[in-house]
Amino acid sequence: MKPVFAHTKAVTSNSQSPHVRLRSINLGDCRWTRGFWADKFKLCTEVMMPHMGTILKGDVGHALNNFKIVLGLRSGEHQGFSWHDGDFYKWIEAATYVYAFNRDDAILRDLDEVIGIIGRAQEADGYLHTEIQIKGIRHFSNRKYHEMYNYGHLFTAACIHHRLTGRTNLLGIAVKSADLLYRLFQPQPKELARFGFNQTQIMGLVELCRTTGDRRYLALAEIFINNRGKSPVVEDSSTEGYPIGDMVQERVPLREETEAVGHAVLALYYYAGAADVYAETGEQALIDALDRLWENVVNRKMYVTGAVGQTHYGASTRRDKIEEGFIDEYMMPNMTAYNETCANICNAMFSHRMLGVKGQSKYADVMELVMFNSALSGISIDGKHYYYANPLRKIHGARDYSKMNTESPDRLPYLECFCCPPNLVRTVAQLSGWAYSLSDNGVSVNLYGGNQLQTHLLDGSELKLKQETNYPWDGAVRLTVEACRETPFEILLRIPDWAEGSKIQLNGRDAGVEAKSGAFAVIKRTWKPGDVVTLDLPMEATFVEGHSRIEEVRNQVALRRGPLVYCIETPDLPKDARIVDVSLQGSARLQVEHLPDFLGGVSVIKTQVQLRCDRVEDRMYRAVKKPVCKACDVQFVPYYAWSNRGDSEMTVFVPVSWS
Repeated sequence: MKPVFAHTKAVTSNSQSPHVRLRSINLGDCRWTRGFWADKFKLCTEVMMPHMGTILKGDVGHALNNFKIVLGLRSGEHQGFSWHDGDFYKWIEAATYVYAFNRDDAILRDLDEVIGIIGRAQEADGYLHTEIQIKGIRHFSNRKYHEMYNYGHLFTAACIHHRLTGRTNLLGIAVKSADLLYRLFQPQPKELARFGFNQTQIMGLVELCRTTGDRRYLALAEIFINNRGKSPVVEDSSTEGYPIGDMVQERVPLREETEAVGHAVLALYYYAGAADVYAETGEQALIDALDRLWENVVNRKMYVTGAVGQTHYGASTRRDKIEEGFIDEYMMPNMTAYNETCANICNAMFSHRMLGVKGQSKYADVMELVMFNSALSGISIDGKHYYYANPLRKIHGARDYSKMNTESPDRLPYLECFCCPPNLVRTVAQLSGWAYSLSDNGVSVNLYGGNQLQTHLLDGSELKLKQETNYPWDGAVRLTVEACRETPFEILLRIPDWAEGSKIQLNGRDAGVEAKSGAFAVIKRTWKPGDVVTLDLPMEATFVEGHSRIEEVRNQVALRRGPLVYCIETPDLPKDARIVDVSLQGSARLQVEHLPDFLGGVSVIKTQVQLRCDRVEDRMYRAVKKPVCKACDVQFVPYYAWSNRGDSEMTVFVPVSWS
């Protein structure tokens, strides 16, 4: 294969995109050094990624086995859902990120072997989908087989693999498949107009365009955007066995849409892909729609943890059946909240791309909220057990998990629907690439955590920064300039939306810039090696209430400290006490204590709650006078760390009395 034109080693390679305000740094320019994300990345390198590889290459996950069955290297039937190939490609992407940091040749040899098997399973015309190949199903005959989803993750993994290893073996497979899609879909035949509903292929095609320089792939990505909403919504042979309409965002063309609808993962992959397309085309109607949809998601349909997808089964406002997705605005159930881990991660992916396009800190606020809460809640402290759904409340006996195909009372070592675990692991592995961005004349600090940055500004000049902090347990951040150019440039510091009263100092004195919460504070000057910027983010524990239209949390509060949302579990209550009997006084003192040997090292919030002692539930309704309660000292733990101490009840929101 001829050399290609990858401009950067960035995860989202927007360095040459004409319509962005912040551009990605190369993966590897920022390395976590100590603290929260350094610990998580170490766990990802040593446990999460290799353990998952063992699952997917073995007889439990069976992903590699499916490719071997196609080749006749082993007998048996296809295992896993139709999208299992795509989940395997996500793991390849995660392994590539890890290799980029540790340069372990064993990872590269393993990937070469796996890619060799995948390449041999590909058909001569570029077609690749193990379930369809094994079962002899006609290609592109029914969208329920998620062919586009698998291709999208193949394209993305291939671009990342090429950028970070220099190899073209996986990229060649991806290009061959993308060329097949172009031949089939570029003429826009009517029978394929509704096909690409699980829209990872849009992001993947844009990255292929950025990687190879072939703008046919960008044109094809636009076709997939334009196809949604232009055809009559009817059941036919291509939709048999899969929901239609709002479920797959095909009622309304994207540029006319006013609300997020349908399956949350499908929607947010779609929006993220459209943001990638906008970065290349600058189409105003496209970004106007994405602005509306982002605001609708974040301000009307997102949980306090950054999670999205309110329900497993429900209906859209246009009365289409939907699954795993968005319902009405402000309709936010706690116990039955679906909040698929993938959807939460997709929420962060969408915001990451909007951060690049718009350059506003509010998008990084959502990225951080998700990663510290509703993303990490999907994996256990030991890195080996997973949640698919992430509710905000769990009550013993309230749900029959035997009737559910994805929800579970505890994290599981393997999920039959395995899309979420590799999605989370690849995101943890790449997160240092989100920590900074390059502005036209400097650098933005998007995420806080101990790290070392060695990059080049857009003019080619070298920049070295050292970030020292114990964030999120402490709000003190110290940023030291270690090398820089001799002419002025800017450092943008994200002041989180919760951080009112933040203070910035430069070399021990007031920096003279406004530290407005929910915005970037911009320090522009002629910097010198040894300059030190310190940021003090207030980290007091606070009560958080929901909008008055959220009936499920009216007269309730959650606890938050910095970027972390907290919850209370029954292991921190007296024996036999129940979550439903916990309430708070508005005057309760919230005391923070760091416990380095508890749940992997966390800060807990200690406070006093009221426990109701006289609840009787022998009927739907009963008369009540003043309840009998007793005071109890308890601790709240970070939401991401719940369900690591056995089967327990949990709640994020608790009733509050202000009297």
